[in-house]
Amino acid sequence: MKAASGEVRAVVVEREIAHPPAKVWRALTQPHLIAEWLMKNDFVPVLGHRFSFRSDWGGVLDCEVLVVEPDARLSYRWNFAHDDPAFDLKSVVTFTLTQTDKGTRLRMEQVGFRPDQKQAYGGAKAGWRQFLERLEQVLAEVS
Repeated sequence: MKAASGEVRAVVVEREIAHPPAKVWRALTQPHLIAEWLMKNDFVPVLGHRFSFRSDWGGVLDCEVLVVEPDARLSYRWNFAHDDPAFDLKSVVTFTLTQTDKGTRLRMEQVGFRPDQKQAYGGAKAGWRQFLERLEQVLAEVS
């Protein structure tokens, strides 16, 4: 993916999750479950749906659903407008679910970090690992 200023980078986190894809999908697409592991939201898994994530620190992300393939792939635009260009982020987050013998291989990719966004990139690398750990905790608690 290229931006106006050149190449962009991606954060990729992959995990083996001991739950079937349908259960992981529910946690990725049901607003009350998303709020438990990621952020408060008004998400609906419908192509073209515009929604927001609202963080505990007061940030609001403007999003739009780009791909909905139940139990397999979910993608949305993830834009964070900021006065400081180093934090103004226009990206795409994609979750890919692959059934395995042990459950689901979950791959999360966030593409769109410009080379000058080192702090945002580093924050996303650490943040997504924490988010996906919480996702696993949520999955362990829901039936």
